Amino acid sequence: MPDETTTVPMPVFPEVEMNIVTPKAPVTGTVVKSEVCLKGGRKSASFVRHVEIDISGTPLEGKCRAGQSFGIVAPGEDDRGKPHKVRLYSLASPTWGEDGEGKVVSTTPKRVIDEYTPQKEGDDPERHDLFLGVCSNYICDLRVGDEVQVTGPSGKRFLLPVDHNKHDYIFMATGTGIAPFRSMCKELFEHPDGPTTSQVHVVMGVPYTTDLLYDEFFVALAEKHDNFHYHTAVSRERQEDGSRGLYVGQLVEQKFEEVFGPILSSDRGLMYMCGLVGMQFGIYQLFAEKGITGAYMTLKDDIKDVPCSEWDRELMRRYIKPTHRLMVEVY
Repeated sequence: MPDETTTVPMPVFPEVEMNIVTPKAPVTGTVVKSEVCLKGGRKSASFVRHVEIDISGTPLEGKCRAGQSFGIVAPGEDDRGKPHKVRLYSLASPTWGEDGEGKVVSTTPKRVIDEYTPQKEGDDPERHDLFLGVCSNYICDLRVGDEVQVTGPSGKRFLLPVDHNKHDYIFMATGTGIAPFRSMCKELFEHPDGPTTSQVHVVMGVPYTTDLLYDEFFVALAEKHDNFHYHTAVSRERQEDGSRGLYVGQLVEQKFEEVFGPILSSDRGLMYMCGLVGMQFGIYQLFAEKGITGAYMTLKDDIKDVPCSEWDRELMRRYIKPTHRLMVEVY
């Protein structure tokens, strides 16, 4: 692994307000839109919606910035008789909101539907009845006109830099991790001062084509702007040439020399990742193989002398920290 240092300047991020509305005192918003946002519509095995909430007249109005999250508190109590905890959802709307005035925010909830499995000591190992995620299904069930308890905003690092045009961007997402990148792309290309001049690449990873989210929006953006590029990594379908499907990290590696490498190796490059936790580990190893770790990752001594081919997830989780040129939100 190359021993690389870097003097690449870090981006300047805006100061943001956080936790204006706390879970102990949520405010009331009103649902103004709820629609399926999957490319396959009802044909997909998943259930994902685009939900817009009117927060006008609350302290949150005009305070939610692209890249941040906001909270939703489901009504009722959990199985211990306590109120449900707040759940955070990434904003899919730009800083000026869906309405242009910061009064309507949006997010991209996916229904959690699964079987019960043992989570801790004492859980019944034979239990396998249906489990429904409380907050995700609550949000997806909401209808236009329904009221909902909201909090926030949250997050101060997963943001666009102050000077949008000073950097080029690679946005990597799996599933609903695309939500903040819809937000950011609207910010970059629909800004009142005009679209960005930067190069922007979105890499969207899903199991099947029908699972692509906001596909029409990104396709239209690519058709309208020469500096916007939309890549899809579909893992469980054959590619057009008959080869096996790709995960996001494999797509980035496949197109590294031609597409992604020149951006990441320049002083302008920034990478954002949002989605499943496994996505980041392949990227860490790829960066090490390509000798660009210094700009994007801080390696602790415990891993510096270990060949990157021998890095496992635990080593990377414990001994690698992203720099301010690599923004990571994974779950």
